[in-house]
Amino acid sequence: MTEASAGAADLLRRWLASMSGARAASPHTITGYRRDVAGYLGFLAGHRGGPMGRQALGAINPRDMRAWQARLRADGLSARSAARALSAVKSFHRWLGEAEGVEAAAPLAARTPKAPRRLPRPVAADAARAMISHAADSHPEPWIAARDAAVLTLLWGAGLRVSEALALNRADAPLPETLRISGKGGKERIAPVLPAARAAVEEYLRLLPYETGPEDPLFLGARGKRLDQRLVRLAMARARAALGLPATATPHALRHSFATHLLEAGGDLRAIQALLGHASLATTQVYTSVDQARLMAVYEAAHPRREA
Repeated sequence: MTEASAGAADLLRRWLASMSGARAASPHTITGYRRDVAGYLGFLAGHRGGPMGRQALGAINPRDMRAWQARLRADGLSARSAARALSAVKSFHRWLGEAEGVEAAAPLAARTPKAPRRLPRPVAADAARAMISHAADSHPEPWIAARDAAVLTLLWGAGLRVSEALALNRADAPLPETLRISGKGGKERIAPVLPAARAAVEEYLRLLPYETGPEDPLFLGARGKRLDQRLVRLAMARARAALGLPATATPHALRHSFATHLLEAGGDLRAIQALLGHASLATTQVYTSVDQARLMAVYEAAHPRREA
């Protein structure tokens, strides 16, 4: 932003600080918010021909919002990305109204672009087992191979996000039957830990060459620091390539598998929502669509079609 837009830059900084503090937004979320709202303010400065200070931000009208959304489309943003950007802008304007008394109705009334609903793509149970077995045998360092297998087993067997598994500390082991997990936005939930996952972590710790204290990370990289998510994705990529699995077989897909396998076994949606830490039941309900889609795929493949 230019020097003349210092006021808007300061508002943006303070809003992001509030999101990071009181709202406990993750660093990844903050980065996205900063990019989206800075782009919005930059567009408006050019569109309106002047800096976006407090007065200008309070005078945003529907024409301004339509012009900005048209620019997003012209830049090739998908409906999903445009919806995410609008969500950030609305959050910024809500904060302006609550914290700064700068009210603008048009941004809050702007319609969210409709994005096609993407279904989760879980890994089949036999493929998940094969990927974990591959990880356990594929690294020349036995402790690293055991570590990769333990992490993947936790993702599949406890429904953890990669960030949640790698946030565990040595004090969390030996793993109990249930773990208290702090998920997105600091929301806590109880995750079950299957015996296979506990055993995999114990095997990893048996082979671990580092001495660790209670506050040290549970899962370590080769240099003794907290394991990086990229290395988990790399282990999955190696297994995926070796087994001929699709690109959708990612670490997060193992979390999807946890949910769909519970649903197939007759699990209650509310219980699965609690285990996954979803804020809304609607987020969990998408897994019923996966189950129905799989059922229809089997039907299409097996049903004897009548000749016309």
